[in-house]
Amino acid sequence: MSGGKRFVLDANVFIQAHRSYYAFDTCPGFWDALVRQHDAKRLCSIDRIRDELLEIDDKLQAWVRDTAPDTFFKGTADKRVVDAYREIANWVQNEPQFTSDAKAQFLAGADGWLVAFAKAYGMVVVTHEALAPDAITRVPLPNVCIEFGVDYCNTFELLKDLGEQFVLRHRAPKK
Repeated sequence: MSGGKRFVLDANVFIQAHRSYYAFDTCPGFWDALVRQHDAKRLCSIDRIRDELLEIDDKLQAWVRDTAPDTFFKGTADKRVVDAYREIANWVQNEPQFTSDAKAQFLAGADGWLVAFAKAYGMVVVTHEALAPDAITRVPLPNVCIEFGVDYCNTFELLKDLGEQFVLRHRAPKK
């Protein structure tokens, strides 16, 4: 990936967009922009996020399966990512702030791999999770990003950074 900031997307970016403000039928431009920006090597996601999205039987699953380019969801098995993940997993396991259940839930999901991928490739994590310095019963993604020097932002900051605009198209009235 090349050119300016590069971004790696969390599952909640896709899920929240699809279920509310950028639904496929009302804002197809968002989904086109994701593909266009991926083709420009500015954003992607990871295989573990794809796996989570494919578990949901809806239009988002169909988009992931049928529309997203095969290269959109990058593999996480390379040494750089695995080494970064190992470091993140060790920190989570040894962090007394979080409950055992919170640690187990975090390590069972894709979030740690997302941060590891971003760390390994100098990318910005895009998520709707919020920083929660006092969290105990969950391990917030932004907390992990900060701990490992990985930048993060939300969808709206991503779109602004990429210079994307969704312009209302006027339709002729039905007769």
